[in-house]
Amino acid sequence: MLSKTQLERMLTRCMRSKADFAEIFEEDGTSEAISMLNDAVEDVNRVLRSGIGIRLYAGTRSVYGYTNVLDNATLEEIIDDLRAAIGKEEQGKDVVLHPTPVKNNHPVAVDPVDASLAEKVALLDRAQKAAFAASDQIEKVNGTLSAVRQHVQIANSDGRLVQDTRIRTRMACAAYASDGTTLQSGTASPGASMGLEFFDTTTPEAIGQEAARVAIVLTKAKPCPSGKMPVIIDNGFGGVIFHEACGHSLEATAVAKNQSVFCGKLGERIASEKVTAIDDGTIPNAWGSQNVDDEGNPQQKRVLIKDGILQTYMVDTLNGRRMNMASTGSSRRQSYKFEPTSRMSNTFLAAGTDSLEDMLDGVEKGLYAKKMGGGSVNPQTGEFNFAVQEGYLIENGKITDPVKGASLIGNGKEILMHIDMVGDNLSRSQGMCGSSSGSIPTDVGQPRIRVSKITVGGTANE
Repeated sequence: MLSKTQLERMLTRCMRSKADFAEIFEEDGTSEAISMLNDAVEDVNRVLRSGIGIRLYAGTRSVYGYTNVLDNATLEEIIDDLRAAIGKEEQGKDVVLHPTPVKNNHPVAVDPVDASLAEKVALLDRAQKAAFAASDQIEKVNGTLSAVRQHVQIANSDGRLVQDTRIRTRMACAAYASDGTTLQSGTASPGASMGLEFFDTTTPEAIGQEAARVAIVLTKAKPCPSGKMPVIIDNGFGGVIFHEACGHSLEATAVAKNQSVFCGKLGERIASEKVTAIDDGTIPNAWGSQNVDDEGNPQQKRVLIKDGILQTYMVDTLNGRRMNMASTGSSRRQSYKFEPTSRMSNTFLAAGTDSLEDMLDGVEKGLYAKKMGGGSVNPQTGEFNFAVQEGYLIENGKITDPVKGASLIGNGKEILMHIDMVGDNLSRSQGMCGSSSGSIPTDVGQPRIRVSKITVGGTANE
């Protein structure tokens, strides 16, 4: 990492321009992935990454450059290119930095990067064996244990100088079950901002068993009928619906460009009064948490929607300038190669009080989406399409047969208004979110919810 004196000199050089703000983001990171198929290790991949990203603002104009060549001459050349792009000047602000200690809210007991390969392979092997032991129907299991350690230093022309270390661990397991004619798959992929101690409570056996359970259920599933009907979406990864269909539309990345259905809606009702939605980057050891965002601002708990009323957006510095709003600590990026923008962290619907029995009551024909899969959304319109990995029919108020091939099709703006029940079993699951500043770890979550009507796409002939 550059010294305080070096950073001051570089930032002062940046400010010999028409820029009113300059920032230097430094990164030194290691990422590792170990993959196993059945009982054999297939691949061990370790990547070392080190580099610097530099950006200058003039009002709402931004220029950005990055390099992994860290000598002074190269950095000065990049700075001079950025100054030329935004407008050079002979005079400017002399930058003095004020180092700020950052409290670590995400302590790690066993660094996953430094742990032995044998220890990590043994964890994967436990998951594999548990998946195979679940049923004779399981024919294949693959798994990946991934770990990331990222150390960052962020300095800017306002005098900020902070450092943060982010460590994350995740295990993904996929099991494949056969009924003699077809092969069905199930997955589980929990993770946290923790070290290998994560597996003391979320055991590899539980991960393998969950992947196998879903695969076995799907071998018994029949094609899902289609049509508009009530849908109960279970907790955990069910929150991907809010994340994709609504969360992205509340990021300043879209709002500042008038590319969101929620532009200009602050203080207005955009959801059922049952809905309170939160993006909280401060949750200890959560997958999407950080001590500071990627502009060096302290992370925050952001109540986006309260009782159906839009409270705030997720805002980074540049888009905040465009919107005349302060940063909410929501700036994130994959690495030094990406200019940051507003992104989600741990985003979830708050718990309610409705029971599963109450949700089922009166539903003659519906779908119980126990586990969601992937999908897509257009943030400008809010239209989405999501696969249901594990689903069941609801018939006359009871959960009955498992179904396959189900998808949920709708509009984020509409689905928020149609949530008529919210359960008390809040949980969160982990994923990777892609946007203009790269792929970042995010938690999604919710309690069980009921949507009074939504279009279900299916494969059954009716």
